[in-house]
Amino acid sequence: MNIVLIGSGNVATHLAKALVAKAENVVQVYSQNLLNASLLAQQTDAEAINQLSEVDQTADLYIISVRDDAIEHVASALKNVEGLVIHTSGTTDISAIKNYTARAGVFYPLQTFSKVKEVSFDHIPLCIEASNINDLEILKRLAEKLSDQVYEIDGEKRKALHLAAVFACNFPNHLYALANQFLIENGLDFNIIRPLIAETADKVMDNLPEKVQTGPAVRGDESTMNKHLGLLESQPELQNIYQTLSKSIKLIPK
Repeated sequence: MNIVLIGSGNVATHLAKALVAKAENVVQVYSQNLLNASLLAQQTDAEAINQLSEVDQTADLYIISVRDDAIEHVASALKNVEGLVIHTSGTTDISAIKNYTARAGVFYPLQTFSKVKEVSFDHIPLCIEASNINDLEILKRLAEKLSDQVYEIDGEKRKALHLAAVFACNFPNHLYALANQFLIENGLDFNIIRPLIAETADKVMDNLPEKVQTGPAVRGDESTMNKHLGLLESQPELQNIYQTLSKSIKLIPK
């Protein structure tokens, strides 16, 4: 397919590379910042543009991979194209595109992306949705070229999945950052807890997380928890996080 990519951020960058690796033809890359568009276009042998009015009207597929609050604006600018128009958001409803074209879809990769780390799409869950059966089949074939995990998921379930991903990915990473700050304040290095993080993540690959929960909260070890709170006496915001999470751990059925 001839594909126009609207966006040059983390998701767009990795998706573009994956598509080209599977012999799909990315013909244009759009970004408001022409330099950003050019950097990605060079990697995909595409044309770089920074005006939506310059978008190729004859492409087969238009992938909108921009901030959620900009999706509908971009979709409105593509109302005259005949190709399939999709977005990559986990929380934006398909109606943001469907309001402007009968050929609308969603292509949501459930993964965390950053430009500094290469990611293989082989096992990334790809969640697809389309406004008609024919276009759903097109997205399914495309998704199956990239990944062995393809799911047909509607908007409501996709929003729930995205929220679960925030709990499973964004929040733990923030807790790593808080742990790092605390270690630095106490003259310790983050490297010392990397094996602990890796082992914790590895456990849930084969077990439900509530079955492998450890620590003072799950044991009801109030003495240890009080000692921890004492160490955080000068940081009430961290005390609050510690108490909230400890209470939550206690409430989860084992």
